Amino acid sequence: MQILLTYDVETVTPQGRKRLRQVAKVCTDYGQRVQNSVFELNVDPATLVTIKSKLHGIIDPKKDSIRIYNLGKNWERRVETMGLDGSYNPESDLLML
Repeated sequence: MQILLTYDVETVTPQGRKRLRQVAKVCTDYGQRVQNSVFELNVDPATLVTIKSKLHGIIDPKKDSIRIYNLGKNWERRVETMGLDGSYNPESDLLML
């Protein structure tokens, strides 16, 4: 299933900046960054549970927020891009040169 994950982490303190790096690392491990704090992840339900657990252990729920949008299997019909489209299709063939 295709997931859109967004986050907003407080970065005023050194601890907040550390949390931001940790959240970004988890997201990078499982998906593709499409904007600064927005990731597209193509994962199965069990992996999503793992990701949520990891992120829950990192964030400060009083200062940070994470939003997860489940776009499902037919996600391509639900995504519209305007302007520069640096996105990718995780289900398409990759051309390696």
